[in-house]
Amino acid sequence: MAPQVRRTAFPKVLIERDTDSEQSSSDDDDEEEEQENENEEKTEEFNDTKKKGKSPITISLKKVCKVCKKTGHEAGFKGATYIDCPMKPCFLCKMPGHTTMTCPHRVATEHGVVPAPHVNTQNPVEFVFERQLKPRITPIKPAYVIPDQVDCAVIRYHSRRVTCLEFHPTNNHILLSGDKKGQLGVWDFAKVHEKTVYGNIHSCILNNMRFSPANDGMIYAASSDGTVSCTDLETGISSTLMNLNPDGWQGPGSWRMLYGMDINLERGVVLVADNFGFLYLVDSRSNSQTGKAIMIHKKGSKVVGLHCNPFQPDLLLSCGNDHFARLWDMRRLEAGSVLANLEHRRVVNSAYFSPFSGTKILTTSQDNRLRIWDSIFRDLDSPSREIVHSHDFNRHLTPFRAEWDPKDPSESLAVIGRYISENYNGTALHPIDFIDINTGQLVAEVMDPNITTITPVNKLHPRDDVLASGSSRSLFIWRPKEKFDVSEQSDARKIIVFGGDEKKRGKRSKDDYDDDSDDDKFNVKGKNVKVKKPVKQMTHRKAKR
Repeated sequence: MAPQVRRTAFPKVLIERDTDSEQSSSDDDDEEEEQENENEEKTEEFNDTKKKGKSPITISLKKVCKVCKKTGHEAGFKGATYIDCPMKPCFLCKMPGHTTMTCPHRVATEHGVVPAPHVNTQNPVEFVFERQLKPRITPIKPAYVIPDQVDCAVIRYHSRRVTCLEFHPTNNHILLSGDKKGQLGVWDFAKVHEKTVYGNIHSCILNNMRFSPANDGMIYAASSDGTVSCTDLETGISSTLMNLNPDGWQGPGSWRMLYGMDINLERGVVLVADNFGFLYLVDSRSNSQTGKAIMIHKKGSKVVGLHCNPFQPDLLLSCGNDHFARLWDMRRLEAGSVLANLEHRRVVNSAYFSPFSGTKILTTSQDNRLRIWDSIFRDLDSPSREIVHSHDFNRHLTPFRAEWDPKDPSESLAVIGRYISENYNGTALHPIDFIDINTGQLVAEVMDPNITTITPVNKLHPRDDVLASGSSRSLFIWRPKEKFDVSEQSDARKIIVFGGDEKKRGKRSKDDYDDDSDDDKFNVKGKNVKVKKPVKQMTHRKAKR
């Protein structure tokens, strides 16, 4: 006898759709009757299934916004175009009343920016500035030289995303790079193909590095593992100068991570700051910690940036996630002895003195603002100018930092990567912006159709017309297009691809995908090993003056 199988009725499946907003007036009555009949049928079906003990399955095909979770509209990226949520303020300027695509700050970066004024004053400090410091600045602004074409690149140079870059102080072709895994890379971009990465220096994020003033073959580095290291670039041998976690991991409440870092040449000390608001001094001659830790920011806040004034090294500029950049005098450095508090609305990613006179300050904040103070001798309660710029996204990204052009004597050019993408022939590209901080105008935006990842780490060469950029795990060198001869353009650019055999080695961990989900999107024709074919021509658009 065949076994009897109990038959069960499957629950009813209901499909919800968006109703058409445009309806003809002639069909209104018919549609209302149909709608009533459908509602009655739905209620009967629902009651029947409820009596049988099975609730209907509802499949919704309605548009749901990923931002506000409401129906009727969509938001986010659609192809290469970002669509705003109408229930939220503008993603760029954070103000309501318009979308990101129509934001006046996106159309013209100088919108709302007051040009740098000429102030006459009888203040004696201002008089000293005008007579002694300002002559260092060239009165006639030279023409900007923009590195706008990829000269060479190494794809997947690091195993994790790039966090910092530094050029060698004497060798023009050496670029140092740190990554999220704590590795230190030394790349000679004149030879391109050589790869040197030291992976045994730090155990996690390498946040900052500076060359030793006494020996250009030694590099100091600060890491999130709580250590300061000094590494010989020739041998890769590293020594630990300070360790804030000698007992290892004792929980997140006690683990100290080092972020901000700089060197005071006159005092011969390395300055580092941690995630609890403290500043530490390391003697570069004895390679050991000196003095006690000093609280320079709110207790428990992360100090992400330190910068000594190039003209007067005793002036120290710090910034952190307590929404402040602070000015200090190292001759009387103690808690509460701050000279000035530069208030911001959100986290401050970076703060730098100007490279020639040291009298200007440039900060980058997470509220999509670049702020400029024209003189440290004037009132610092409010900035001289605010420039709206897209850079407020740092989840799984290295924070964006606007940096001065170290070769610009007018101290008016800054470079920073952009988060909001541009639609280039159907591809979402993230340009690198060159901005005139005196007027707020976009001098140039450079991009390459092969680079589809975001480029948050950018460094201008102190002597050559070269821009180094770190995008995900890759490094790129940009040079001015006009410096390439026609014969050189066909074979001068070299693209080397590393890490092509990762799939054969096995699966990557979840942490590897967290910040590198888009790192393999560099389009190079050919195989994934030592590709030397030239990439497509870079796109460079200059803003209208």
